[in-house]
Amino acid sequence: MSVESKCNMPQEPDYAGVNIVELSPEPVLCDYMQAMAVANEEAERLIGENMLLAWYDKDRDFESPQHASECHVNSAIPGYIDYALYHGAKLKIDIEQGRFVFFYLPIDF
Repeated sequence: MSVESKCNMPQEPDYAGVNIVELSPEPVLCDYMQAMAVANEEAERLIGENMLLAWYDKDRDFESPQHASECHVNSAIPGYIDYALYHGAKLKIDIEQGRFVFFYLPIDF
């Protein structure tokens, strides 16, 4: 019996309970800082006060938490996504088809 048949490894993230918003601002954003400002504004509008849990900047191939994907080298799910989902993310903002991705958790008082 192969390892694959013993373990049901997810091939795609489980976004159950996560609101996914895709944005394509015009004009195209210059950099991560502009993308973060757009994403933060949209998150505030959609879920109110929030915490940014994880993000990815494809231009620089940089993620937060930093090095999260090192533990996921052979995984179909990047580390920053896994981190966000297992820490309660409720909102994913995807800007320019994966160029910039942000995960948020609403803060309830």
